[in-house]
Amino acid sequence: MSTDPSGPAFSPLYQQIKLLITRSLQEGEWKPGEAIPAETDLAARYRVSQGTVRKAIDELATENLVVRRQGKGTFVATHAEEQIQYRFLRLAPDDARPRGMERHFIDCRRMRPPAPIARALELKGAEGAILVRRTLAQDDRPVVLDEIWLPALLFKGLTAERLTDYIGPMYGLFETEFGVRMIRAEEKIRAVAADASTAGVLAVAPGTPLLSVERLSFTYGDKPVELRRGLYRTDSHHYRNTLN
Repeated sequence: MSTDPSGPAFSPLYQQIKLLITRSLQEGEWKPGEAIPAETDLAARYRVSQGTVRKAIDELATENLVVRRQGKGTFVATHAEEQIQYRFLRLAPDDARPRGMERHFIDCRRMRPPAPIARALELKGAEGAILVRRTLAQDDRPVVLDEIWLPALLFKGLTAERLTDYIGPMYGLFETEFGVRMIRAEEKIRAVAADASTAGVLAVAPGTPLLSVERLSFTYGDKPVELRRGLYRTDSHHYRNTLN
């Protein structure tokens, strides 16, 4: 373990091991969907007890960085996992009938972002951004209008065609084709009234109450890599969260 006072040596041992495993994930030593070494192998690698490794992996599993599979081992989490791919989307139908969302991409273009977007994504100088606009629908009814801002340098070659043709969650595309994995997110939620443009897209009357959800997503090292502004219809859906 490092003896650098600014490093992890002054944190509990399992936290140091968690940090080392996270660095290996960040550097791509084990790819999304791949198995990581067994606890006994990691214990030997880091020269700690198996219990210490298990505690570190327990925390990584709680944070959805890895997934335990009974009898198979521990795997690097991927947004293709059914229980993970929608973990940032908290909108649920009132009838509680589980079903997916149908996507329709309106626009995908590179542009100079407004100053608040550039600050949120920590873009430097003349760095550009990619703006993606899409709707999510259920039962042929538009439910969500998303405005998604991404750093252009990280998402070179992203087009509406690639987004449309990809089968699976958008974060799965970011993960497999661009090497960007969303680890955690922060949200701001408020009630707003639909303006004329939004009302037309979501098929509601102007002035209809909507839920505005602004989400800033981060990858490893707490680097912001997506700012998403969503407008949600709540006449047949609700925002649901689990608090611990």
